[in-house]
This record gives sequence, structure tokens and C-alpha cells, in this order.
Amino acid sequence: MKYRQLGTTDLNVSEVGFGVWTVATNWWGKRTEQENINLLVKAYDLGVNFYDTADTYSDGYGEEILAKALRKQRHDILIGTKFGYDIYSPFEQVGHQERPQKWTTDYVRYACEQSLRRLETDYIDLFQLHNPKMDAIEQDELFDLLDELVKEGKIRHYGAALGPDIGWFEEGEAVMKHRNVPSVQVIYSLIEQQPARQFFPIAREEQTGLLSRVPHASGLLDGTFTKDTVFDSTDHRSYRKQDWLDRALVKLERLAFLTEHIDATIGQIAIKFTLSGEWIACVLPNITSQEQLQEFVAAPESEEIPADDLQLAWELFDDNFGLPEEAESTVAD
Repeated sequence: MKYRQLGTTDLNVSEVGFGVWTVATNWWGKRTEQENINLLVKAYDLGVNFYDTADTYSDGYGEEILAKALRKQRHDILIGTKFGYDIYSPFEQVGHQERPQKWTTDYVRYACEQSLRRLETDYIDLFQLHNPKMDAIEQDELFDLLDELVKEGKIRHYGAALGPDIGWFEEGEAVMKHRNVPSVQVIYSLIEQQPARQFFPIAREEQTGLLSRVPHASGLLDGTFTKDTVFDSTDHRSYRKQDWLDRALVKLERLAFLTEHIDATIGQIAIKFTLSGEWIACVLPNITSQEQLQEFVAAPESEEIPADDLQLAWELFDDNFGLPEEAESTVAD
């Protein structure tokens, strides 16, 4: 495993991290708790040191399972968790709609304390605003509190995770330029390159560390489904329209030159693409099996993508892979 410094922080994160939502929710299929714990433990054995979770993943379970799996390795791993959704008030969720958010200083301090309790730790390495909108980013008192939590030793650093889907350029620009957060989590993949590419020059100027999630574009780029795939009703991809899948498969076909030129799986190439250049410190693939874990963790050591192929991948995206323009988004944490 290779490691990179996350922006100006003292966090040296593994190039491949672990997005805990796959083992804390049923969005990516059902497994037993022990199977999920085994995935987390094996990831640690393979050199993964950054684990990204959130208090909203199954109402805190995403933090609890991390403690169950790796409490003994706490000081050898880096934990990123997220806050901002009100998981303590009654809420009847329909599908994958967003919960109400809450950014008052009393609530955020309480949320931090509860995350510490569930994680069974006395500090959080990276405390991230979860899908913040501009109303949160504009609150001086919120960022004053985060600075206090750093001084108190409850958190080491804070950042922002943009979402829930692709987009949110205004919010990303604001947290980097005006709030100077040292870490921002974005979506970036061969299929979904913007607005992440717009963030790269800002991140370079502000020395912001970037984390990237869903590098396989909801499974399209890891070889797990085809035009004939039928998803379980609990799987978030079951909410997709057939047209989205049809268009996505055309895009995948037009990226086939990558596997023809490079001795690696499409899943590894997708990770390698995301890590290419200086922008992304750590990529957070959706890991759902031991086989995927082995494959993805090996990606940083796989063959480099030739510069001409990288350029062609960018150009294909800019041309929308030759497809008619259509409003699209990816359901992402």
C-alpha cells in the first residue's frame, strides 16, 4: 500500500481507503455482521489505514461496527466520520431521501460526543460536515466551534464531504477558499469527472487535501453489473431508470481501450485514474467482498495509465462520450 499526505494535515492516508457505508447499510447488498467485520479487519491487514464513516449510516451503526472491528488497532488507523444530519429526532425516511440537517453549535457538539462514544475513542482524526449547504458554510459560529473541538483534542482536523450527489461546486469552492478546511471529499471517476476537475486548481492553490468516493460510479466500473442485472429492492441502484444504465453501459464500452492497453482490471484502472496526478490523496471504493477488497487494494501497484489514454478519457468525458446531453446524477452518500 502507498500513502499520501492529506493536504496540510499530518494525516498520511492510504491511497485506497475504506468507505464504511458498504458494511453499515444494505445499499450494496446484504451480508452478516461478521462478514462485514472480516472485511474491515482484512483491509487493515492489507495496509488500509483510512476508514470513512458517518453518524447517519444506519443511525450510528456505521461508527459502531468500525469500533467492533478495529478498536484494538485504534491508534494505527485514521478515522473520518461525518456530522450534520439530525439522526436523533424522529424521521420516517422514504427511499433514500435526505434527513433534515442541523448545524447549531449545541447539536454539533452533542453529535461529536456521540460519535466519540460509538467509535469507542477519545478523538476523531477527520470530522467532516456531511453534505453541507451554503447556509451551514456561512455560519461563523459553527467553524468557531470546530476550532474549539480541535483545541480540546476531540478532533484532530475537520473538513467537508460534498453531496449527496455530483455537483455542489459553490459549496466546495466556499469551504476551500473561505473556510480553509484542509480536506474536502468529492465524487470523481472516469464517468463522473466534473465538478471535481474544477476543484483541482482551487485545491492546489489552497493546499486542500481531496478524498474521492464512488470511483466505480455506483458499480459501473467494477464489473459487477451488465444490462441484464436486476438489483435487490434494498440496493440503492434499484431506484435508477433503465435509461441511466443504458447510457452508462455505452460510456463503459467507449472506455474499453483502457483495458486493452493496460494489464489491470477495469476496477483497478478506475482507481488508478482517480489517483492519477497530484489531486486526490485517497480513494474510497465501495468494497463489498473479500475478492473486491484484494483487487482494489492492489490497484495503486498496478500499471500506470499512459498519458495519452488519460487525455483521451478526459476528452471523451468532455464530449459526453458522444451521447446526447441529459441531466444525470449519481446517488452517493
